[in-house]
Amino acid sequence: MLYREAGDFKTTYSEDSQTFPIFFDRMGYYVTLLLAFGLVPLFINDYWANAVFVPFLIYAIAAIGLNILVGFAGQVSLGTGGFMAVGAYSIYKLMTSFPDVPVLIHVLIAGAITAFVGVLFGLPSLRIKGFYLAVATLAAQFFLVWLFNKVPWFYNYSASGQITVPQSKMLGFYVTGAQTSASAKYLFCLVVLVFVAVVARNLTRGTMGRKWMAIRDMDIAAEIIGVNPLNAKLTAFAVSSFFIGIAGALFFAVYLGAAEVTEAFSIQKSFLILFMVIIGGLGSIFGSFAGAAFLVLLPVFLKNVLVGQLGWPTDLAAHLELMIVGALIVGFLIAEPHGMAQLWRLAKEKLRLWPFPH
Repeated sequence: MLYREAGDFKTTYSEDSQTFPIFFDRMGYYVTLLLAFGLVPLFINDYWANAVFVPFLIYAIAAIGLNILVGFAGQVSLGTGGFMAVGAYSIYKLMTSFPDVPVLIHVLIAGAITAFVGVLFGLPSLRIKGFYLAVATLAAQFFLVWLFNKVPWFYNYSASGQITVPQSKMLGFYVTGAQTSASAKYLFCLVVLVFVAVVARNLTRGTMGRKWMAIRDMDIAAEIIGVNPLNAKLTAFAVSSFFIGIAGALFFAVYLGAAEVTEAFSIQKSFLILFMVIIGGLGSIFGSFAGAAFLVLLPVFLKNVLVGQLGWPTDLAAHLELMIVGALIVGFLIAEPHGMAQLWRLAKEKLRLWPFPH
């Protein structure tokens, strides 16, 4: 009654292969975009922007990037925080060197620089995989953080070692700096997220995405049927690092405003985004959104309910958050390895057959 395909006929190949072939899904997508672009900016304030919406949008971009590498291509990575740092320091150098260039161009160039660095650190994936590749990407995390911390050129020889974003306008509104409004931050990140999600969705449904999944499922068989493992693995690292670099640039320039590499882009950041992908669902764009939303909203919920309402100590609420996230990761890996995205797919299957038993 609520979710049916009966009567929803397709007469062309393009209609049948569209991203949302079911009318109900398509309308839900349009309504979500309408609310996100038309309603939320009218009511958003600094608290909701800084505590919920902007972190969610940025982490969703990073989770999509990591999901392409881990979920779709099957290449383990623990260096997400380091690659986000590449995007952050790239946009800082670009904005201070070319202040008249629009900040959106700087964000895309920072992503391209991160993609190049990601390909360099992805070269070991041609020879190693699994645990050994995880160790190699973990080494990239520590090396990049050390590099940005020890070479003064990256932070313009600042005495404190901290980088601070300069003010920048786009379409007449500040999008970086102290004068940036909550709605401007939100809309700028939302536009970038929609771009990233559309590109990622089309890549994973196309020829390149099928090559990634073939390498993920069985690399030897994929090579036998004609998939070039060099091309597939390096493109996965490049696309993944491009999106993660964009997330790092936005995280520094729009969200933080000022950052120090060992605090803002530590190994904890890599694990946080990996947890988002695991809980949300490997190999799913929707899972990246779900995992990012859950791990952004969970600390806010615990802080407001346990600390604000019940008067619990802040450190106790933080430890409870770690326990909940750890229990969910173990539970999902055992009971439902495909995460929240698979639960959503099962719920839709129930709706399609309701009221008949499954």
